[in-house]
Amino acid sequence: MKKILVVGAGRGGTVVLKAMLGMQRKMKVIGVIDKDPLAPGLQLAKVNGIKTSDDYLPLLTSDLDVIFEATGNAEVFEQLTRYKYPSTILIHGAIANLIMSLIEEKEALIKELTRQQKELDIILNSTHDAMIAINREGRVTLFNKAAEKILNKEANQVIGTLVNDSIPNTRLLQVMETGEPELHQQQQLDNNVTIITNRVPIVNKNGEVIGAVAVFRDVTEVLHLSEENTDLKQMRSMLEAIINSTEDAISVVNEEGKGLIINPAYTRLTGLTPEDIINKPAEVDISEGESMHMQVLRTKKPVRGVQMKVGPKRKDVIVNVAPIIVDTELKGSVGIIHDTSEMKKLTEELEKARRIIRTLEAKYTFLDIIGNSEEMKLAIESGKRAALTNATVLIRGESGTGKELFAHAIHNASNRKYNQFARVNCAAISDSLLESELFGYEEGAFTGAKKGGKQGFFEVASGGTIFLDEIGELEMNTQAKLLRVLQEKEIVRVGGTKAIPIDVRVIAATNVDLEKAIKTGKFREDLYYRLNFLPINIPSLRERKSDIPLLANHLLKKLNIEYGRNVERLSDEVLHIFLEYRWPGNVREFENILGRAIINMKFSESVIQLDHLPTFGKLMHQQQFENATVQEEEIISNEPNILPLNDMVSKWEKKYIEQILAQTNGNKTKAAKILEISIRSLYYKMEKYGLES
Repeated sequence: MKKILVVGAGRGGTVVLKAMLGMQRKMKVIGVIDKDPLAPGLQLAKVNGIKTSDDYLPLLTSDLDVIFEATGNAEVFEQLTRYKYPSTILIHGAIANLIMSLIEEKEALIKELTRQQKELDIILNSTHDAMIAINREGRVTLFNKAAEKILNKEANQVIGTLVNDSIPNTRLLQVMETGEPELHQQQQLDNNVTIITNRVPIVNKNGEVIGAVAVFRDVTEVLHLSEENTDLKQMRSMLEAIINSTEDAISVVNEEGKGLIINPAYTRLTGLTPEDIINKPAEVDISEGESMHMQVLRTKKPVRGVQMKVGPKRKDVIVNVAPIIVDTELKGSVGIIHDTSEMKKLTEELEKARRIIRTLEAKYTFLDIIGNSEEMKLAIESGKRAALTNATVLIRGESGTGKELFAHAIHNASNRKYNQFARVNCAAISDSLLESELFGYEEGAFTGAKKGGKQGFFEVASGGTIFLDEIGELEMNTQAKLLRVLQEKEIVRVGGTKAIPIDVRVIAATNVDLEKAIKTGKFREDLYYRLNFLPINIPSLRERKSDIPLLANHLLKKLNIEYGRNVERLSDEVLHIFLEYRWPGNVREFENILGRAIINMKFSESVIQLDHLPTFGKLMHQQQFENATVQEEEIISNEPNILPLNDMVSKWEKKYIEQILAQTNGNKTKAAKILEISIRSLYYKMEKYGLES
């Protein structure tokens, strides 16, 4: 073992001392000399039990092998040269400095290599990919953490061992022998783990294969991650689609209150774009009020129904905000913003729509009632006067004259036109159901009664008008209850005891002779006087035949729209026949006959002819037969002499043929069609009775 003396304990001496301490098995430092008691080398020597002094002469013994002169002082070097033994080697300060530089570079290099090795170890052990490397001898030199996990082996048990011993099914030796890489290979391991691996040879700069390395990954985990990633993408896309498609304004902030997401509805409501909000404080959109996002982030509790003003337009809104909590950790908050001004507008529009709907329930006005006859003018004037009051109206007229049309018109001309118009056909509802339909019922009033009960027509129409059609068909017990409603202005539901006040204008209609019904005990006289406060009598069509041309023109326009046709008018012949007909079905029958005529017409035809009315011809024939029967009875009763049957039939037949020929203006073809005989038979009969041909 060489004995070393270090003269000078400054920077250079300290470096030499550190180097010598690292080689204590071969070299022994017997002392460190320096005149400065605070020199760092002296302190290091004391820590390591090495003798220190400010005088080197006592230590210049014959067994001293080497002296490091680290002071850099030429005088000290000359003194050491004079006083040392010839066998002792004296190393000059310059050489010592060189050695010190080399030692420092070595330490720095070792330190850098150590750092790089640590970094490499960290990288290799933190990667998700498993790695195994072997050297030329086939021994394992690398076995990272991922490899430990997949192969279920510890690195300290594998590194340094022959790879075949530690990993029996490896192909690294084959790759090293062939020098050919094996890429993207699937392999089943002994622990039932499937991997995808890349094996490549390690080649030095001379092209020699000096080892091999395998990089592999558990396919199951990769597939699992891929599926999770796909699911997350799908979920994200779905959430984005939902958020962006909803009409509700949505904003999301993170746990720091910075904007994360807003949807298009938010921009439309506030006027603020994503650039104005994303990564900006939650308060940026507030015009008036506290940010509910920040309150929720502080309290971790949701808030609902908070009124605020947002955006540059100071929109009045209602805000609902809830915290976003993931695995018990607060991650942010989400807010739903409702535009109250829009709600107000929608409410107003809804109320307007309700008023319109209520108006549409009574579809007709007095402008829809066609007629210039004195009888019709009188009925219309009576209806208009009735509309100015809330009094009960009784509309009387034959079936098909337009009683419901008058009821609609009266309602729409009154101050109740924006309220409900309820229509009840008293003849269409059985007596057992009519009472519950008119007055409603309470829950449990009878089997099948709805839970919570039901309002009747009188309650539904409160504030508006109720039209009771076919009032003459009511049973006596229902008449009594209706009378009470008209007198007391209140109803009691079926099965109930509580009187419910109502404000309803009653319009009743009937084609029944109520006066006759009173005499026969089928209608209450007191109810009659209650209903007959403002009577309106609608004339039958046969009483106002002068209105037929006007009605025909109006109905043709209506039917043209309904059937997609362009019928312009009636022929003079058809109009003449219509004026002659009695119209037992009134306007309803008139409209039906016109509709059937249009259906029988070709699309190119625009004028209704007699040929288009085959059914009407039979009706005329039947009516004329009835008229002729009356006339025949008169003839028989006035005939002074009793004639044989054949003579009487011939007399009647002649007269009837004359009437039909007059009606058709001598058109024998039309006359034969009406009589439903052949044209030859008609000529025969005309010749028989001496009628002009």
